[in-house]
Amino acid sequence: MTHYISFFMDEYNMSIFWRTIRISLIATLFCVFLGVPTAYYISQSPKKWRGLLMSITLFPLLTNSVVRSFAWITILGQSGIINTTLKNIGLISKPLTLLYTEFSITVGSVYLFLPLMVITLVGILENIDSEIMEAAETLGANRFIAFMKVILPLSVPGIIVGSILVFTGSLTAYTTPQLLGGNRNIMLATFLYQNATALGNWKGASVIALIMIAATVIVMKLFDWVAKRMDKRGEASA
Repeated sequence: MTHYISFFMDEYNMSIFWRTIRISLIATLFCVFLGVPTAYYISQSPKKWRGLLMSITLFPLLTNSVVRSFAWITILGQSGIINTTLKNIGLISKPLTLLYTEFSITVGSVYLFLPLMVITLVGILENIDSEIMEAAETLGANRFIAFMKVILPLSVPGIIVGSILVFTGSLTAYTTPQLLGGNRNIMLATFLYQNATALGNWKGASVIALIMIAATVIVMKLFDWVAKRMDKRGEASA
């Protein structure tokens, strides 16, 4: 118990803990924001195109995480595509610091786990009857309002499951934070590895591992509570 108290009393450890939670939550929110419309578009596409779109979505998962991270290093680096383009069009005079920041870790995490969100949501959205959308439009709602009032609430179970997958994946990821975050933006998984291998501090590593497991379980319970609350509201409105 002393080791756990010492971990939470240490300012450096807590900065790593909150950074990991913060980046994982931000990555999850971005995956929801990008995944819902993408999954809806795929679910509404003709069947002959749906398989191709799903293959394109799944393609990043077939690429090694090290390769993907090095690709983002090429894109976000000081001589990368983004900085070079911005300099060529005159928007910046010196390169922006995009790499080895929390921003780069978040971008890498979203790219890494967005397919999981999309795949989860497509399965839910495909089972929603298209006539529900038509009925909403018949009653006077435009497509955006109908989507927000009808489709989005019905896709909540998929959003909950996808959010759990993205959050736990971002929380426990090692390669992406290590390569894109550098030594200034250490995450819990990187911190665990350093304690176990570089420092030989196996007790410290086991403490970090258990804290990561506990954080994952707490978040899963929180998402489950949110899902049950929304179900009760749905039953009440019915």
